[in-house]
Amino acid sequence: MANNDITKVIEYDKIEVVRSWSIQVRRATKIMEEGSSGVLTELSRSFHRHVLHPFNSSVDDGTWTHTATDISGEAAPVQAIANAAWTTDVKAAYKAMREAQER
Repeated sequence: MANNDITKVIEYDKIEVVRSWSIQVRRATKIMEEGSSGVLTELSRSFHRHVLHPFNSSVDDGTWTHTATDISGEAAPVQAIANAAWTTDVKAAYKAMREAQER
């Protein structure tokens, strides 16, 4: 980079596990400018938030379908936390909770 160059920096500054299975992700997008000394100054910051669950669950005529959430497009730290948090027991509890909601 050179003096006055602008760059975009993306960081995942919050990844939280809620209720054992919900993973809340906050992505910060920062616009940075390089000064003459090489120090980056933040010009702006915006956030995007989303929540992941272990399954996309649906019911049709009383039959439940639980499709595993594809996390392959998530950032590596998000994938690591999902893989650690979504144990077999957590996945079973999530399915039971979803099915209990529709009774």
